[in-house]
Amino acid sequence: MSEKKIPYKIYLEENEMPTQWYNVRADMKNKPAPLLNPATLKPMTAEELGHVFCDELVKQELDDTNPYIDIPQEIRDFYRMYRPSPLVRAYCLEKKLGTPAKIYYKFEGNNTSGSHKLNSAIAQAYYAKKQGLKGVTTETGAGQWGTALSMACAYFDLDCKVYMVKVSYEQKPFRREVMRTYGASVTPSPSETTEVGRKILAEHPGTTGSLGCAISEAVEAATTREGYRYVLGSVLNQVLLHQSVIGLETKAALEKYDITPDIIIGCAGGGSNLGGLISPFMGEKLRGEKDYQFIAVEPASCPSLTRGRYAYDFCDTGRVCPLAKMYTLGSGFIPSANHAGGLRYHGMSSTLSQLYDDGLMEARSVEQTSVFEAAEQFARIEGILPAPESSHAIRVAIDEALKCKETGEEKTIVFGLTGTGYFDMVAYEKFNNGEMTDYIPTDEELAVGFAGLPKVE
Repeated sequence: MSEKKIPYKIYLEENEMPTQWYNVRADMKNKPAPLLNPATLKPMTAEELGHVFCDELVKQELDDTNPYIDIPQEIRDFYRMYRPSPLVRAYCLEKKLGTPAKIYYKFEGNNTSGSHKLNSAIAQAYYAKKQGLKGVTTETGAGQWGTALSMACAYFDLDCKVYMVKVSYEQKPFRREVMRTYGASVTPSPSETTEVGRKILAEHPGTTGSLGCAISEAVEAATTREGYRYVLGSVLNQVLLHQSVIGLETKAALEKYDITPDIIIGCAGGGSNLGGLISPFMGEKLRGEKDYQFIAVEPASCPSLTRGRYAYDFCDTGRVCPLAKMYTLGSGFIPSANHAGGLRYHGMSSTLSQLYDDGLMEARSVEQTSVFEAAEQFARIEGILPAPESSHAIRVAIDEALKCKETGEEKTIVFGLTGTGYFDMVAYEKFNNGEMTDYIPTDEELAVGFAGLPKVE
């Protein structure tokens, strides 16, 4: 199909939206390792997980065999408010870079939460409501997940308690206020409101917090309240399942114009958007139908894939959650207060960790200042102010396009633009003022985190 016919934005019709989520685990020869009970070191049963998560979500979490799971009609109706989201051909960026590469990005920022997180938030709120619960608890880093969940809970009239990483709570007051506008209560973490929060504060006075801390508090808040369950915005199998709507739409949009990507790039913190974007393409690779180059991009300050260990570890700092086998820096690793709050997590999705360990995708770590250079370049050329998290993917997409300029290859690059950066202006201000620095943990600092890994045979 000739070049001219590919529009700037490829939109699907509403009736072309996915009616089922895709479960990549069904096509994996090596399944992700099971979650373990930290007390017994035996795989978590559905009953045990049911104390923390909604029943239907537990089923999805443990399902390694069904490739497709129906999206309930109520969730599909909600999706229509902001989906299908556009797949954009970055013509302006290609021209400016002078590259023969063709660059596409899937833009997930066209809803009030400003990110892809709403895709799973609405699903988790729906199952909580269906179970007759009063409310849910969660953690949030940059605030995108908390915002998305507060929107979803408002829609289903559920109570929503959010533990927000303290540094983000202070850096992003407007994101906090959006959550409160949607009816959520927001607590800076670690806090004095939970036992685990008080313990972390005693051990690390003045800590800026981490996602691991906030998870511990949210789990305690859910398990000590009648009629509440805990929900999580990333890492878990169920979240990657819900986020597969991104990849399924991307694939459908590309197929409309007979486009086959060569490289698919996503930023990686816990794995929600990367897993969601690559899942259906990874399925083709696993089934031997097609081959793609997948690149996970993470911050050099929190490099779980590129410098972490593949081992069982606690998902949280307070060590109250199940053990997951994943690429990890150790649950005791408190990352620097960098500006991509959503990527500031010590571990990585078990599913993505397994795929990475099997050599099916690669990972790169990038420094914060180069990420913001790419973000600013993208904003000036493509007209969207990107979230710091998404800008990690932009950095590597630009790098790959410039490689094509050198080699003359006409590769097709697809990346996930997970959201907008309008609530991240403190970070942009630091960059514009020349006050932003790069922090890369030393091997000695990482060794401290690894020393705390639990001993699992």
